[in-house]
Amino acid sequence: MKIAVVGTGYVGLVTGTCFAETGNQVTCIDIDQRKVEKLNNGIIPIYEPGLDVLFNRNTAEGRLKFTTQLAEGIEGAEVIFLALPTPPGEDGSADLKYILKVAGDLGQIMKDYAVIVDKSTVPVGTAEKVREYISLAAQVEFDVVSNPEFLREGVAIEDFMKPDRVVIGTQSERAKVIMTKLYAPLVRQGNPVIFMDERSAEMTKYAANSFLAVKISFMNEIANLCEKVGANVDDIRRGIGTDSRIGKRFLFAGIGYGGSCFPKDVQALAKTSQEYAYDFKILKSVMEVNAQQKTKLLPVINEHFNGDLKGKTIAVWGLAFKPYTDDIREAPALENIQALLAAGAKVTAYDPEAMENVRQVLGNKITYAHTSYAALDDADALVIMTEWPMFRTPEFGKMALLLKNKVIFDGRNLYELDQMKELGYTYYSIGREAIGTEVNQPA
Repeated sequence: MKIAVVGTGYVGLVTGTCFAETGNQVTCIDIDQRKVEKLNNGIIPIYEPGLDVLFNRNTAEGRLKFTTQLAEGIEGAEVIFLALPTPPGEDGSADLKYILKVAGDLGQIMKDYAVIVDKSTVPVGTAEKVREYISLAAQVEFDVVSNPEFLREGVAIEDFMKPDRVVIGTQSERAKVIMTKLYAPLVRQGNPVIFMDERSAEMTKYAANSFLAVKISFMNEIANLCEKVGANVDDIRRGIGTDSRIGKRFLFAGIGYGGSCFPKDVQALAKTSQEYAYDFKILKSVMEVNAQQKTKLLPVINEHFNGDLKGKTIAVWGLAFKPYTDDIREAPALENIQALLAAGAKVTAYDPEAMENVRQVLGNKITYAHTSYAALDDADALVIMTEWPMFRTPEFGKMALLLKNKVIFDGRNLYELDQMKELGYTYYSIGREAIGTEVNQPA
C-alpha cells in the first residue's frame, strides 16, 4: 500500500518508519528543508531506541522516502496521515492551524480517493473541521478518519509494532476496509482494532492520557501525605498495585510528569470541558498538583543548605522528562535548574541523550559533564531528576570520593532507604523519610 505521512516529528517519523517496515511504500513530507535533507542523508533528528535500525533498513530498501513537496508526497497514496504539531495556545486549547492549513492544501491537489487520517492528538470535532477544509476545493471523494497514537517515548517502536489496541474513528465502510488492511500485520496476535465514531476516537486519546496523569498525581499526593504521617509511599504502591482493579503501572511517586503528551492533553481536555460549560474538577486538581510537584525538592534543598545556595555547586543527573528519550518538553529538570541558578547555585548536569537539547535552551548557563561521575566532581550535592537505568546502580564509593558532601536529593526514589543508611548518605526522596538528617522535609 502507498502511504503518505505529513510531518516528520516524533509521531510522524515513527509512524512512517514502522509502516514501511510492514512492507508499505511510505513518503514522509515536511516543510523543513534542512530536516528533510538530513533524513535523506540518514540523519535521524530524534532519539528513540530501535528507530535507527528500522529507518536504515527501509530507506536502504527504498520503502521510506522524504520530500518537502506535498503534491509529490501524496501522489498515488491510499492513506495520508496528518502527524502535525498541535501546540497548546495561551488558553490551553490545541492549535490546529498546521493541520487545517495542510487540509486546505490537500483539497486543492488530491487527484484520487484517499483516506485522510488525523494521527495528531486533536480536540473533539477536529475530523469534521478537516473534512470541511478539504471540501472547500476537493474534486474527488475522500474520507477523514481519527486514528490517535498511543506511543510511549522510549518504547515507541514496540508500541507501534505490537499495539495494545488500535483505535479508529470512522463511519465510512470504505475507510474501514482500508484501515483494517493497513493495520492487519500489526494485530496478528489478536490485539483489537476498535472502530468507533470520529468524536469518540478523538476523546479516547485525551481520556487515556488524562487518566494516567490522574494516577500519577494521586500517588504524588499520597506521597506528600506519607511524609506528614510517617508512612512509606513505596510500600503503599506495592500494597495497592497488586489490586487488579488498580494495576501496578503509573503508581511511582516522584517530581511530576512532563513530556509532550500528558501536560498538553490534560490542559486541552480541560479546555474542551470549559467550552462545553462542564467543570472538570479532577483535571484542574491534576494540573495544580503536577505544577507544585515538579519543584517539590526545591524547598528541601534550600532548607538543607540553610537558605543559602550562593556559590554551591549542584550536580544534576537527568535532563529529559523520562528515560530513553532526548525529549525535554515540560521536563521537571529545566524548572528546577532555573530555580537553582536564580538562587545563586552553580549547576553541573549529565544526561546520556538530552544535553544538546538543553544546551539550545540554557546555553552555557550550566556545565555539561561528559559522564555521570564527572558531574559529581567537587559538587555540594546530587539532585536526581530522571530515572535513567545507569543511575540506579552507581558506584556509591566512587560517588563519595567525588562529592564534597554525601548528600542526594532523589526526585525518582531510585535507592532503598536501608542502603542509604548503611552507606552513610544524607538522602532525601519523595514520600519517604529523610535519611541521615534530623531536618524534616517541608510540605
